[in-house]
Amino acid sequence: MNHTTTAAAPGTEPARPASWLGQLDRGERRTLAASFGGYAVDSFDYYTLPLVTPILLSLWGISKTEVGLIGTATLVSSALGGWLAGILADRYGRVRILQLTILVFAVFTFACGLAQTPGQLMLARALQGLGFGGEWAVGSVLIAEAIRAEHRGKAVGLVQSSWAIGWGAAVLVSVALFSWLPPETSWRVMFMLGLVPAVLVLFIRRSIKDPEVYLQTRREVKAGRRGGHFMDIFKPRILGRTVLASLMFTGMQGGYYAISVWLPTFLKNERHLTVLGSGGYQAMFIVGAFTGYLTGAWLSDRLGRRAAFMLFALAAGSLVVAYTLLPITDSTMLLLGFPLGFFMSGIFSGAGAFLAELFPNEIRGSGQGFCYNFGRGIGSTFPALVGLLSDKMHFSLATAIGLCAGTAYALVVIAAFVLPETRGRDLRQN
Repeated sequence: MNHTTTAAAPGTEPARPASWLGQLDRGERRTLAASFGGYAVDSFDYYTLPLVTPILLSLWGISKTEVGLIGTATLVSSALGGWLAGILADRYGRVRILQLTILVFAVFTFACGLAQTPGQLMLARALQGLGFGGEWAVGSVLIAEAIRAEHRGKAVGLVQSSWAIGWGAAVLVSVALFSWLPPETSWRVMFMLGLVPAVLVLFIRRSIKDPEVYLQTRREVKAGRRGGHFMDIFKPRILGRTVLASLMFTGMQGGYYAISVWLPTFLKNERHLTVLGSGGYQAMFIVGAFTGYLTGAWLSDRLGRRAAFMLFALAAGSLVVAYTLLPITDSTMLLLGFPLGFFMSGIFSGAGAFLAELFPNEIRGSGQGFCYNFGRGIGSTFPALVGLLSDKMHFSLATAIGLCAGTAYALVVIAAFVLPETRGRDLRQN
């Protein structure tokens, strides 16, 4: 079949594709695909621990506090990894450091499956966290710089939606493994599958390059026309936004982790659901999350970054209280899983674009890596706090989750209200 192109009439512009994805050039699409894949496998590897937690509680006889500490160790190290990766990405390039972070989290996720004691698992999981945190920090900067301004929020949000894809894949694989293999084997195989994402590095090496805005900035830094030291994010003119953004992401991630780390255990041990039954509830939650990521991306471009953050935080905080603290039936809980996943996950859709727009080009990776991962580091204490409240203060797991998550989302609303709006900012002039 022959394809012909009709020239636009004089004085008119050629028709643009209806979908914003169709308006992206080849380089933008490849960068989008690489970032999408990287974050999806990041999610798969992260959710392995929450999904195998009920098995470890039974096989190893460890306490919920110990499990919370393993989860917290992962998130603390991921905060460090994200900050370091952001600094390295400013100096050595987005693509090179992205490949390194994917290899790190893939190798050490596999190593988790070889652990013989809780201490060994914590060490392997902490090392995995270095790559886990670094991948998001570098990937979100890369996609924000590679995609034109009018589609930046939607593109970063689409990449964020891959978190739900990886999460869903992890749940499906876990249901299959836990049904077919004995417990002492299934949890190890689940971790060892984490090595598969290393294949993505081959695609990245062959297909994508550093964005021109980054390359131009590096030329200006080397010529002495720009600064570029990572400590510049603490200079007086930048410090206010660094502090407020760090607090906002502390709330976002503290609320998210308080729920996500403990949700499988809550459904199984307090709601007394089977593995298959729990999988159904998580499926509703995950479908809501995927829809929330895409909708949040659109709203972040439509309403602005701040308004979207506040809207999603208010809704997520209200829903998590209902989900965990109100005397609702299993059927109601199933239905509430969709909106809870929608708002709890969709709040992150504008995160990468917002942070990229908030900081100057020469310290974008450093600023984004620090704020998001400071939030991750402090937010990572929330799973341990939930376990501590449940074990030591004798709160029910549901009550501990609801209190921690509700407080976290209130912090998001306050910080987002004070921060500046950045929607549509041209990074070439930033």
